[in-house]
Amino acid sequence: MQTVLFSIEGMTCHHCVMAVTNALKSLGIDNYSVEIGSASVTFDENELDVETIKATIEEEGYKVISVELEFDETDDLNF
Repeated sequence: MQTVLFSIEGMTCHHCVMAVTNALKSLGIDNYSVEIGSASVTFDENELDVETIKATIEEEGYKVISVELEFDETDDLNF
């Protein structure tokens, strides 16, 4: 599983949050947190990719201005 933070331009209200939430749900994503201006999304990178999620958000009329990979301190990092 991969968690990515999308910074989103153009979200100004609760309706915007719901539009992005519904877009994520349409992709089958269950693990997300959407706020005005951002969405943190956890997804199976074997089933979806960042570009697909970004395109789906942008189809709703918003602009993804940055994408950041998030790490949880419980992630198993092998060096």
